[in-house]
Amino acid sequence: MQNQIEPQLETKEAEDLYRALASIDWSKNIAKFLRDILTIDEMEEMIRRFWVAKLLEEGKTVRTIVKETGVSSATISRINYWLHHGMGGYSLALEKLKV
Repeated sequence: MQNQIEPQLETKEAEDLYRALASIDWSKNIAKFLRDILTIDEMEEMIRRFWVAKLLEEGKTVRTIVKETGVSSATISRINYWLHHGMGGYSLALEKLKV
């Protein structure tokens, strides 16, 4: 697992974005913010990637996830890699769903 975020993602401007996201108090308000900052395609891609991570965490096979989500096996493999060898962001977010 990597320990450091890339330098270009640690700027004051990036920190402002992270703090703004962390301060939003309700999922509908987060959706509104993300919709303003991202395109619909970008939002849909984020949603699909998180859904795939959730299904992988549940132990579903790549073949099952392809059928269920329509996401390519290559993308699922990348998500699986980051789920297990990334910075732990997927795991942190998925753990929040369990609470």
